[in-house]
Amino acid sequence: MTKPKSLAATLAATLALGACSLAPSYKPPAAPVADSYQSAGPWTSAAPADQLPREGWWKLYGDARLDELENQLIAHNADLAAADASYRQSRDFLRQVRADLFPQVSLGASAIRNRQSDNSALRGPTSPTWYDAYSLTGQASYEVDLWGRVHDNVAAGRADMQASAADLASVRLSLEASLADSYLVLVGLDRQIDLLQKSVDAYQRALQLTRTLHEGGAVSGLDVDRAQTQLSSTRSQLSQTKAQRELLQHAIAVLVGQSASTFALESKTELPAMPVVPVGLPSTLLQRRPDIAAAERRTEAANAQIGVARSAFFPSLTLSAGGGFGSSGWGNLLTAPSQVWALGPSLLMDVFDGGRRRAQVDAAHAAFDQASAQYRSTVLTAFQQVEDNQSLLVNDGNALVDQKDATTAADRTLNLSLALYKQGANSYLDVVTAQVASLDAHLTLLGLQTDQLRASVGLVRALGGGWSSEEIAPERLAQEAKAKGIK
Repeated sequence: MTKPKSLAATLAATLALGACSLAPSYKPPAAPVADSYQSAGPWTSAAPADQLPREGWWKLYGDARLDELENQLIAHNADLAAADASYRQSRDFLRQVRADLFPQVSLGASAIRNRQSDNSALRGPTSPTWYDAYSLTGQASYEVDLWGRVHDNVAAGRADMQASAADLASVRLSLEASLADSYLVLVGLDRQIDLLQKSVDAYQRALQLTRTLHEGGAVSGLDVDRAQTQLSSTRSQLSQTKAQRELLQHAIAVLVGQSASTFALESKTELPAMPVVPVGLPSTLLQRRPDIAAAERRTEAANAQIGVARSAFFPSLTLSAGGGFGSSGWGNLLTAPSQVWALGPSLLMDVFDGGRRRAQVDAAHAAFDQASAQYRSTVLTAFQQVEDNQSLLVNDGNALVDQKDATTAADRTLNLSLALYKQGANSYLDVVTAQVASLDAHLTLLGLQTDQLRASVGLVRALGGGWSSEEIAPERLAQEAKAKGIK
């Protein structure tokens, strides 16, 4: 009884070693995080507890048509579908590597009719020329994870899966933001088209007035040519703006998964109101950006791969067992004399490989350093993007105040110039100059209003939308997969 107990204790101790790991203790790479953002506008809330909506952040803009387009994007965008397929591949790969944690069992059966060569060197005088061979066997094997190679592989696969899930969220956020940005630009172009069309109508009336005055001898033909030049130039600008709108409409069609040949959006000249975007503290950005989470998860995966590479320096232990029946006839196949079996452990270790394993360990360390550097770069870029868009919001807001004053002054100048021209008190050159100034002032004002809204979209994107790092927790990913009927 002593030997079985000793054998059982030894086997239990051996299996317990599977909990060991040769991977370094993992800590996320350090990255510089400021206490507060440098730029902040009166329309942003800095309360740390505030969050953007988890689903449908674009609803901040209160535009029903934008809501509909975003929902179409989520349902039909091809790039988003490809990212989802990539995530599902990483999840299935994790299932593959996790299979190494369990014994592998196989069954086999064969029924073979054989003919020996008459000229075989080892054929005896009583050996039959024809004979049958039947077998029914089973085999089981299990690699004891002495040095944590399998567990480290699983850890790396799990981290890669989480990174892929974060990639999916990052792609989705990028596409949603691109659609919102394109939509706001489209509405801004609609406003410009409306302004240019009204300007064309006004310049048409001004040209007719100038021709009437010219026919009466009150003005020279030079004034008529100037009026015609102004009208034709504005018409050209209108056509160019319409072309830009059509190209943008085609891009939106692709984003929502529709053919550009059949997709159309009606003109809309009312921009959404400027939303309040909760910014929070810089430290929360690390949990709110999916690309940061993906970079950090890949760093942990690279750390686990160091343990996999290190385990190659130590022997691998495999426990195997096999058995079954083999016979030359069906009748006595399942009898005791036909039994075959094999049982025992095997130990394998590379003694000399010309430095291959050392190179693999060094490469794993280099991959970890690369992932760490990419993580820090992603964090720094994220802070830059937040600061950039907050600066745009602040400066565009200041510029809007002055531009509104400039637009009002330009309109007054144009009205006065036209009144004086009708009275013959100034030349049409003054009118043309006032027309150009007024149109440019209005176009600049519309552009600033659109740019400010685009900067708010950029800020939402830079903040990670309503995403949270909790969304790539293994338990949550498992629940989502189960809800979709995926094992």
